[in-house]
Amino acid sequence: MNKIQLFFHHTFRLIWNAIFVISYPILASFGLIFIGLTWLFSKISQFLTRLRPEGKKVVLKESDWEVLPHTNELIEAKLVKQIMFGPSGFKLRRKDGVPTILSDFVFGNKVRVIEEGLILEKWNSLDSKDLPDFDICLYHPDEDSIQPLTTIKCFDWHISEKDESGLSFKWFDGTQGGEVKVAL
Repeated sequence: MNKIQLFFHHTFRLIWNAIFVISYPILASFGLIFIGLTWLFSKISQFLTRLRPEGKKVVLKESDWEVLPHTNELIEAKLVKQIMFGPSGFKLRRKDGVPTILSDFVFGNKVRVIEEGLILEKWNSLDSKDLPDFDICLYHPDEDSIQPLTTIKCFDWHISEKDESGLSFKWFDGTQGGEVKVAL
């Protein structure tokens, strides 16, 4: 390189290094602010979720027959299928010994108790490759009947709204989400 090219080379390298040294703290600060805001919104979302519960939440564990909470000791559950890194499937029965329609199906471990009855995940298949494939149903304990409400193809769902005419379910499968409204 001749002296003129060498001069321009060092000059542009100095300018480039100065731009990098000056802008790096700004870019790093922006990244930290972005991470902090994401964390803050996550905590706000968790707090707001606790303010408006969707009913009494029941989590079942692996055991022999276990009484379901919030059912007036009417229904028991037993683990049938445990999917690795996934949900569990349970058989349900009435504790009072009365034959029930519940014993014909396998249900997920997500149970929601509402005034009208129990919201259950009725699995359509036990094959891991076919899951998630289940119907969300309403079980009426007094009538011993299951009313199918909707079919959802993901395990991440919750009751978003309940009014006198029906329920709204929101779901998210990791890439897309949606809302389903059903009449009771």
